[in-house]
Amino acid sequence: MYQAAKKIAIILFRIFGRIHTKNKHLLPDHKGYIVACTHEGWLEIVALGIVLPKPIHFMAKKELFQNRIIDFFLKKLNAFPVNRENPGPSSIKQPIKLLKAGEVVGIFPSGMRTSEDVSLKRGAVTIANLAQTPIVPAYYQGPFYLKELIFSRKRPTIIFGEPFYVNITQKEDFEKYTDYLNQQIQYLKEQLQ
Repeated sequence: MYQAAKKIAIILFRIFGRIHTKNKHLLPDHKGYIVACTHEGWLEIVALGIVLPKPIHFMAKKELFQNRIIDFFLKKLNAFPVNRENPGPSSIKQPIKLLKAGEVVGIFPSGMRTSEDVSLKRGAVTIANLAQTPIVPAYYQGPFYLKELIFSRKRPTIIFGEPFYVNITQKEDFEKYTDYLNQQIQYLKEQLQ
């Protein structure tokens, strides 16, 4: 179902606004990695699924999985639930397993859809440290919903940053790496201004 949905999404984006991609050459090609991207709507999820060379597995809030039909479709599209209010060991078990198997995991470090500059959650840093896989910062600019894509004709753009590894040796390192991720995302944003 993932590949079928990807083909439909590619056709939609070709009709209404091709995705412009910058720095795609920075993506690791031989191992799993985390893509940590901004999150303001839902089109960035689709756009990332189109431009990444490997299927992406997204962490999504558990509330989205409460309806059995939606649960079925989200899981077929490689999404898996996470408890944002009370993230425990089970929240990181699935992404670590995927990363160690060489898969790509998508994380929105803001923890929610927002256009505000908010403090990033440290989940991406924690998972990258435990899985020993790199984080690829990403910034999405463009329409956030299908209606915007169709009527505004804004061209979607995704820019990727340099992958980096996390090495936590003391508690303060979580904040240091989370701040670094935030700086990298802000830098990517500036590149598109």
